[in-house]
Amino acid sequence: MTRKRRFFPFNAEQTVNILSEFGPLATMFIVNAIWDINTGTWALIVTTVLAIGVMFYMFRRPPVFPLIASTVTIVFGALTILTGDPMWVQIKVTIFNAMFAAFLFIGLWLDRNFFEYVFGRTFHYSKEGWNKFTRSFAWFFVLTAVLNEVVRLTFEDTHMYNVLGHQMSGVNIWIAFKLVLIMPLSGLYAWVLTRWMAQHYMPPPDDADAAGLVLAENRATAQRAAERAGQSAAGGMSAPIGNFSVLEQRKLAYRCMGR
Repeated sequence: MTRKRRFFPFNAEQTVNILSEFGPLATMFIVNAIWDINTGTWALIVTTVLAIGVMFYMFRRPPVFPLIASTVTIVFGALTILTGDPMWVQIKVTIFNAMFAAFLFIGLWLDRNFFEYVFGRTFHYSKEGWNKFTRSFAWFFVLTAVLNEVVRLTFEDTHMYNVLGHQMSGVNIWIAFKLVLIMPLSGLYAWVLTRWMAQHYMPPPDDADAAGLVLAENRATAQRAAERAGQSAAGGMSAPIGNFSVLEQRKLAYRCMGR
């Protein structure tokens, strides 16, 4: 593993997914600070749609999980615009994360691992590894849902708060919480989880099948070599067969057969 890969273990798709999640939030934070919550929510929706378009363009297929999350963001963002209440776009995180955590826990209980079903052809882990991965993710979603509600209920939308000498509304504090705390926490969690899952890695089925065929072929070759060596010894021959002596052929045969 290269030094770059060791400290940033995300591939291109994972990096784009991370940016598509927090890029719209950063845009909403800036626009909301300059104008108002409705304009900020419009910025959130537009940049979310753009992020989906970029993912389609780059990967030529629908990104399942980001697409679901982005659709929920657009729906709750539209509710905020229609009602003028930022509560909808804030509570979306709580509802989505709590429901998804419940979905993952139920899948584990029914022995239907969601992440293994979706990503099993791309990432190859043992069943125990997939279960630990999914259970860990479910608890992380529970944690972020609880933290989101704590911040949402603590800082009211209609109040201004002094934060490090700056006046910030409750909505901007919530957005800053997502950007300053949740984004680094999510990145750190994904980094640690990616490294931890390496111990549960299994070779892809095709590689395993190919290795099995090579092993079987080596064993068959070794068996034939052993038989030829035995026949030569029985006939009193001590001359080399091919490029190896009888003794060398026997040693090679036993080595290949794992004796």
